[in-house]
Amino acid sequence: MSHKATKGVLLVQLGTPDSPATSDVHKYLTEFLMDPRVLDIPYLGRTALVKGVIVPKRAEQSAATYATIWDEKTGSPLMYYSELQRDLLQKELGDDYHVELAMRYQNPSLEDALKNMQDMFLSSIRVIPLFPQYASATTGSVIDRVMEIMRTWQYIPSVSFVSNYCDDDEMIATYAAHGQKHDIDSFDHVLFSYHGLPVRQLGKVDPSGAKKCPEFGCESCQQEKKPYCYLSHCYATTRAIVAKLNLPKEKYTLCFQSRLGKTPWIQPYTSDTLHQLATKGVKRLLVFSPAFVADCIETLDEILVEYGNEFKELGGEEVAMVESLNDDPQWINVLKRLAQEK
Repeated sequence: MSHKATKGVLLVQLGTPDSPATSDVHKYLTEFLMDPRVLDIPYLGRTALVKGVIVPKRAEQSAATYATIWDEKTGSPLMYYSELQRDLLQKELGDDYHVELAMRYQNPSLEDALKNMQDMFLSSIRVIPLFPQYASATTGSVIDRVMEIMRTWQYIPSVSFVSNYCDDDEMIATYAAHGQKHDIDSFDHVLFSYHGLPVRQLGKVDPSGAKKCPEFGCESCQQEKKPYCYLSHCYATTRAIVAKLNLPKEKYTLCFQSRLGKTPWIQPYTSDTLHQLATKGVKRLLVFSPAFVADCIETLDEILVEYGNEFKELGGEEVAMVESLNDDPQWINVLKRLAQEK
């Protein structure tokens, strides 16, 4: 932290347990799923479902999974790369800026990060949620919580939020470059697997007022980027990477992972897509996960291990993962530009 800093940048990632111990995973899952923007059902029903069913059932299993990706020295991959991103961005921005990292759920908390910035009496704070595509459950939740915390401040500096950067050209070029490290032509098919959302959440940001989207999204969502439609942002990211890589239409599929519960989530589901591709005789898959800017449990375990094993059981041979943006200098340059934009 520099005493010269007059401008603040707050990077916000989703979160990670403090350790792979069941108790820490229990705390993390409870805080995450009790967010009304994540599980958007009435409080009493949400409490009964999260604390009575989901977390008791999933905590131990998730803890075992976290243990497989937890590094003895560096800990959580998400935390490791997020801290690297913070430190590298601080170096790029220099002493005029102070860069903080917070997790929306667990630690370092938004409260602590903002308290550090409050005490510096900065002239401005730029909040960058580390989610390229906007969703109420991610970016919306970050903005909501930041405003809730800051409304108690006696002085409020100029505050701005980055809503989305789903088709930022330099970010897209970084994803594409990471893909090109693999021999793409040697793969039978390319998957673009994004974190899923309940379909009802798409309807809540439908400017037409219809408030009801089909499970595969409106046809227009697949063709044009809309201001707050997560599905349209996922398609925009995919279109941009595909254009950089010059992939033919029959070579790739966009799909969604990590669904929870029995309500309809946006489709096609990654698991169903694996089944369909295996049935067609596809043997080698290359997977991008462009909803994530750092490798994490959803990429390192869910795709490489869970989906990898599932695909092999169906007759496939290999699922390879394109590394996330992590500490790539070109990605750090994207963050620098987003931090300096007015």
